[in-house]
Amino acid sequence: MKPKLPRIEKKMKNIVNLSLEQLIFYGFAGLGIVAASMVIFSKNSVRAVLFLVLTFFCSAGLWMLLEAEFLSVTLVLVYVGAVMVLFLFVVMMLDVELASSREGFARFLPLGLCVSLFVILSLVYVVGPANFGLKTVENPLPKTIDYSNVQVLGTLLYTRFLYPFLLAGILLLVAIIAAISLTFRGRRESKAPLPSTQIEARKEDRLRLISKAEWGKHA
Repeated sequence: MKPKLPRIEKKMKNIVNLSLEQLIFYGFAGLGIVAASMVIFSKNSVRAVLFLVLTFFCSAGLWMLLEAEFLSVTLVLVYVGAVMVLFLFVVMMLDVELASSREGFARFLPLGLCVSLFVILSLVYVVGPANFGLKTVENPLPKTIDYSNVQVLGTLLYTRFLYPFLLAGILLLVAIIAAISLTFRGRRESKAPLPSTQIEARKEDRLRLISKAEWGKHA
């Protein structure tokens, strides 16, 4: 049998020869995979939301490595700063019963495993080396200091992808109108006092002085 020490030494040399950018990439990618897995397997809903926030931070770091600063900052500000905070408050306010939510888990487990396997195979097929490998997609060239991906993104949105961008805006508008229509329960009769009625009120209409004799008759 041949000794395995040369292979181990070769792997150690490859790890040592990694650049700082590669180390940051593997760090964000590994932490993102772990955090995304904890979102699924965490039993506490609040912890799952916090792990999802960590996943978004890792994705933002990966986008920053791809020189997509605008998308990275937008992911942190919009999703982490607004959407996930809203999700966290909703999850904390709702009284989620874990026992009732786990009912029927074993019955739907085979179907869930089949769907999960189909999704994983589809992702491997679509995002695999055949379509997104180094031989198919070249490494982007480093940009100059005056390069602005915000300008490039805006130019693409309003020229090449104008109709999909407008269609997405129309769909969001329809979704907002539908959400308002579903949650609207009609006009509620408010019992708040009107200032105009209070100003026109007179003492004679609200107060009447009576004597003891008159009070005795009414009693």
